[in-house]
Amino acid sequence: MVQTVAVIGAGASGLTSTKTCLDEGLQPTCFESSHDIGGLWRFKEKPEPGRANIYKSVVINSSKEMMSFSDFPPPAELPNNMHHSEVVSYLRLYAQTFNLLQHIHFQTTVVGVRQRPDFAVTGQWEVEVENKDGQRKTCVFDAVMVCTGHFTHPHLPLKDFSGIESFQGRYFHSWDYRSSEGLEGKRVLVIGIGNSGGDVAVDISRVAERVYLSTRSGAWVFHRVGPRGLPFDTTMVTRKNALMHKLFPSRANRILEKKLNENFDHQLYGLKPEHGIFAQIPLVNDQLPVQILSGRVQVKPNVKEFSGSNAVFVDGSVIEQVDIVVFATGYNYSFPFLPSSLQAKSGYRLKLYRHIFPPALGQPTLAVVGFISGFGTINTLAEMQARWATRVFKGYIALPTEETMMNEIEKETAAMHLHFRCSERNPMHVDYLTYMDTLAQEIGIRPNKLWLFLKDPRVALEVFLGPCTPYQYRLTGPGQWSGARQAILTQWDRILKPFQTRVVPKAETKSSSNLGLIMMSSAALLCWCLYTKLHYSLLFSPEFLNITYTGM
Repeated sequence: MVQTVAVIGAGASGLTSTKTCLDEGLQPTCFESSHDIGGLWRFKEKPEPGRANIYKSVVINSSKEMMSFSDFPPPAELPNNMHHSEVVSYLRLYAQTFNLLQHIHFQTTVVGVRQRPDFAVTGQWEVEVENKDGQRKTCVFDAVMVCTGHFTHPHLPLKDFSGIESFQGRYFHSWDYRSSEGLEGKRVLVIGIGNSGGDVAVDISRVAERVYLSTRSGAWVFHRVGPRGLPFDTTMVTRKNALMHKLFPSRANRILEKKLNENFDHQLYGLKPEHGIFAQIPLVNDQLPVQILSGRVQVKPNVKEFSGSNAVFVDGSVIEQVDIVVFATGYNYSFPFLPSSLQAKSGYRLKLYRHIFPPALGQPTLAVVGFISGFGTINTLAEMQARWATRVFKGYIALPTEETMMNEIEKETAAMHLHFRCSERNPMHVDYLTYMDTLAQEIGIRPNKLWLFLKDPRVALEVFLGPCTPYQYRLTGPGQWSGARQAILTQWDRILKPFQTRVVPKAETKSSSNLGLIMMSSAALLCWCLYTKLHYSLLFSPEFLNITYTGM
């Protein structure tokens, strides 16, 4: 029976895994190689090999309510899209509130994880660790949770760029980038248009002579600022939108593509990709279109070769006198402390059932948490994975046979490659809400919308039409939290609070005075649709879709 658990890493995934172990009555020991918590979000003045690194200007792409832990709403005064230092403050408050720090061994690196000789019977692991003085010891645990992430080993594909060995300027990976200091007046080429590439290009463009952003495939660009100035993800990531996309995927894609092009024409700006909007994690950047518009950033195609200090592109164009090249070319994932047998792949992804458990273990006592991506935040995905994994540890959830798990992994991989643009640098991608609901259903915490409409219509309306915040998964079942209902009903108060630094009196309008009537009518319509099983046609009628809901 599982009792002691080794948690590897004290970033967001490791912290929530440690707390989830405590919630289930397990005894976690968290090993963190650095001197503090925070993982990816903790800024480091000097790059630390083997650890994720960020630059000084990083602001999170997801808003605070969408990235919060399910039983720990963020303080109302925090900005919606937090600076990395504020994310660490939130994580620290989380760790302090739930007394997690006492379970963390800092400056202790895990160097090996091995099955014990009697693993087939006990399921136990030998975890070898090394402290800051180089001293090693081995501890025995009933289970292991790997929470080290996948932004630790930068991918620098120099062999793909002919002539780079004779390049007369300086080049480095975005992993090494800290700030634009020292790049004043330089001509800078950024290769890669993921979120790091977009951020770095914009950051440098404020001081450089000119920045060129090279992309092979283009990208859909989302803004953090959404309709009416609200956080975009609070208006986009809703159960209503998810249902619309599931029923009418082509129409949903067209609607969203049209809305994105209303902000700026992606084809005109040289950014339009061949893939659909939901096929790849989008570029979230509010300033890139402005910097392109002002000429501070120029979008270029893929680099063909370097010649001296010149960059030659596949369209034949040339940029002369390039001073700096920044490779924003992604990361290679690696778990050097795990046995190679546990790192088998299915396609580009690790062969993990539900992206968590190696299927060939026999004893399901090792879980990978947070090694996943989707149109949602890693905090919420990792927390759900940890809640599900610890229920497996406890024996409350039984995994299928190895053969069944292998078949499901292969089917899931095929579907993932069909719907998403997966690669070695982006090996895993899930439909966020579907994945969350699948695990939640097995745990017994998925919100029952029909039951909610019968019992608590006000919460039901917020759950269906409002932002899909993680508090929904604390309304019922194992881990039920008495504050979940209030957290849902006050989420808009916390979203609006940071804006109220200067309150402008607002005259009551007809639309605002009728908001309650609109909400009640919407709830009644939805309930009627659910009862008569005609909601597929009614929910997406033009009349219903024209109802604007912001929870305000």
